[in-house]
Amino acid sequence: MELLINGTTVQSSNNITTVSDVIDYFIPDRPAVVVEHNGNILTKENHSTVNVKDGDKIELVNFVGGG
Repeated sequence: MELLINGTTVQSSNNITTVSDVIDYFIPDRPAVVVEHNGNILTKENHSTVNVKDGDKIELVNFVGGG
């Protein structure tokens, strides 16, 4: 399956079926993350229920502390 992740086209495994799977694959340590899926910002509760399909656009934004 081909996904557009943070502006980059990537080939993903067939094991990736939900947004939660995408996060696990691309950000394995799972910091606080905001997800936009095809233009819609998802709540954390929806990460495991929203399915991904070929051609989906996903933006993953995580927070970094610093001073």
